Amino acid sequence: MQEILREGGFIMKIIDLTHTISEDMPVYPGTEPPVLKQANTYERDGFKETLLSMYSHTGTHVDPPAHLFADRTTLDALPIEQFAGKALVVDCTHLAEGETITMAEMEKADIEKAKAADFLLFYLGWDKRWGSDRYFGDYPCIDDEVLDFILGTGKKGIGFDVIGMDPIPDANLTRHKKLFRKHEIINIENLCNLDKCGKDLFWFFALPLKWKNADGAPLRAVAFWSD
Repeated sequence: MQEILREGGFIMKIIDLTHTISEDMPVYPGTEPPVLKQANTYERDGFKETLLSMYSHTGTHVDPPAHLFADRTTLDALPIEQFAGKALVVDCTHLAEGETITMAEMEKADIEKAKAADFLLFYLGWDKRWGSDRYFGDYPCIDDEVLDFILGTGKKGIGFDVIGMDPIPDANLTRHKKLFRKHEIINIENLCNLDKCGKDLFWFFALPLKWKNADGAPLRAVAFWSD
């Protein structure tokens, strides 16, 4: 966490919720890790530049509706306000592998705050597994009732500190399809540091790379609030 002192004593606290992209990072099964190739060097060119090669859903990234449906909205076509708003962390760390995120977790987080939030971020503590085979385990996923709550309360987006919204074996991507079929909403995966965000609403920004007809993109996700 960083504190930025502004004129007049205003303090803004900022937390980075983004994993660093590297060649040895975890990637979704069936995709390839990123390649960071040195294109220019200080010695040869007088400056350094890196050629990045990676899948659009690498690392901490965001899915738009076009990730699943050809006729739905691409990431670059969404308005900028889609990526900013008030967020609430839903603590699910008590759940064991293979268990389900239900409305009970929403009630514990405070259902009224959950209704008021633009983003719901589900904290499972799996960012602590980042870089190990355990990251690809049977992480808890939201059930239909939670998904109906998300869609019924007009959320801008949801997020998780795991590698997918659906279980890895679900090749049909059942939850993704229900989320994106009719709704303008984003899904953020591979978040980290959600344990540092507290139990109240806070400002959340999830700003992705903007490229044409984007089906997804890495982003920089941050939480901030003022004292």
